[in-house]
This record gives sequence, C-alpha cells and structure tokens, in this order.
Amino acid sequence: MAPQTETAFVSKTQHYLKVKKPLLERQRRARMNKCLDTLKTLVAEFQGDDAILRLDKAEMLEAALVFMRKQLIKQQAPVSPVPMDSFKNGYMNAVSEISRVMACTPAMSVDVGKTVMTHLGIEFQRMLQADQPQQQQQQQQSKLESSPISRPVSPASSGYHSDAEASDAAASPQPSSNPMWRPW
Repeated sequence: MAPQTETAFVSKTQHYLKVKKPLLERQRRARMNKCLDTLKTLVAEFQGDDAILRLDKAEMLEAALVFMRKQLIKQQAPVSPVPMDSFKNGYMNAVSEISRVMACTPAMSVDVGKTVMTHLGIEFQRMLQADQPQQQQQQQQSKLESSPISRPVSPASSGYHSDAEASDAAASPQPSSNPMWRPW
C-alpha cells in the first residue's frame, strides 16, 4: 500500500513542474505573440506596406529594426540651412517691395525713407551676424565645407540706386550724406 500513498501525494515542486510551469510558459508565449502581431501591424501602417503582414516573426522583427533605424537616422540628420536662406531671400524681397512703394509714393519724405531703409539694412546685417555662429556650429558637427554667406542686393525698381552703388551699400548700410534715400 505504500506505492498508492506516494502517487497520491505530490509535492509543490512536482506540481509546479507538471502543471504551473507549462501554463505560465503558454501565457508568456501568447503575450509575446500578441505583442509581435501588434508590432507587425504598426510597422505595416507606418511603412504603408502590407507585405510585412505576411512575414514570419523573425523576418518581421528584422524589418521592424530596419524601419526604426531609418527613423532614427532621419531624426539625427542635420537640418539644412535652406529655411534661413529662404527667410533671407523673403526679407530682401520685402525690402525691395518697401523701397518700390516708398519711391512711388509722392508725399514720401526723403528722411523717412532713409530712416526706414537704414533700419531694414541694419536688421539684415544683424540677421547675418546671428546666423554665422549657427553655421559655424553646423560646420563643426558635419565637418563639411560650406560656401561663404552671400549678401543678396535688393534689386529696387525705384531708380534711386545703380548697380555700382549697390555693392558699396552692401558693405556699409549707413545713410549717405546725399539727400536722396537709398533702398539698402
């Protein structure tokens, strides 16, 4: 009768190994599969490619890693200086338009025109000076050579300046002793 009592009594360790451990392992695998399916769906949505839905688990994980690395590289890519250049070009176009409007306004005072255009020229120079440290920092980070900052000259259609005067005006935005205001 001793053998019957031994089979009826099961220790906690034996119960865990026979019943609990396989149950816990099935639950763990079910959670992993659910997470893998969710990841597969998310990557397919972000990539816009449903082909990933047909991949097995290992291939899907590899595709997810490749996708995440690409996203990381996109985030770390240095911002190009194009937005600031676009802003500078837009600023110069606005200065040109202001110059044209003031030149066409009959009651416009020469002193007011000089003051406005001098202020706009000084602000443009400040913008260029503020942009230089940022460009130097980007150059150090990317270790690429960049071209020097070019100063666009306002192509004012008012007739108050010539091409020869425009190059002098870019160097010094100070008002001249001439009673006419200049659009730079």
